[in-house]
Amino acid sequence: MQWFGKGIGGLIGAFVAGPVGSLVGVLLGHQWDENAATQRGGRRSARTISQLFFEVTFEAMGQIAKVDGRVSEDEVRVARRIMQGMQLSAEQMRSAIEHFTRGKGGDYPLSARLDALAGQIRDRTDLARAFVQIQLQAAVGAGAVGPDKRQLLWRVASALGVTRAELAQIEALVRGFEQRGTAQSTTVQSLEDAYRVLGVSAQASNDEVKTAYRRLMNRHHPDKLVARGLPESMAGVAEQKTHEVRTAYERIKTQRGFK
Repeated sequence: MQWFGKGIGGLIGAFVAGPVGSLVGVLLGHQWDENAATQRGGRRSARTISQLFFEVTFEAMGQIAKVDGRVSEDEVRVARRIMQGMQLSAEQMRSAIEHFTRGKGGDYPLSARLDALAGQIRDRTDLARAFVQIQLQAAVGAGAVGPDKRQLLWRVASALGVTRAELAQIEALVRGFEQRGTAQSTTVQSLEDAYRVLGVSAQASNDEVKTAYRRLMNRHHPDKLVARGLPESMAGVAEQKTHEVRTAYERIKTQRGFK
């Protein structure tokens, strides 16, 4: 079925800009699906990757939600919000729910499924970061992230080659996005998050801050990532990252008073 690219595109778009972003994501995902249809024999075709990405996204989400013993109403609400953001058909919604339910099972083979996904995206680090970002979006959106859930998130990130430093940066990006949405951030927290997003300490020099900013903007620039092979349906994640990096840099600039 050629709908997985549309689904992932809708998912990413919904995180970036709500229903409008979701629609754009679906359209971009359609292009991915169309391209994938021409790649019948390749082991690592876009269709194979996008289907596995979709399945493991909701399976891992279910596993993470259940890690503390039960799935809360907030966790169910967030999972359904994500599914609705993808604008799934009734059949596709059932599939997403089935994978989420499978992930909640006590015998779910998380390591094997993550290994399978890692094998498909092993040289596509931005897809790995996008996957982790979605898991963090679900976890943070449901409330406090306890130690068991945080440990499992690290296990997921590690299996896909995402380092602890990258995980902390992604979480800072996600929390910045959530805080802007709820307007509940404080000045101190915002400044701490800003340094975390740029991956530098508060003791870093102005030149070090500027260098970190330029490096991250270059790494996450949507056009450059697409040119390197990032599926266009994933461009929304890069756009969100560059926005958060720019916001973090502006916060630090204002606090330090440099140009």
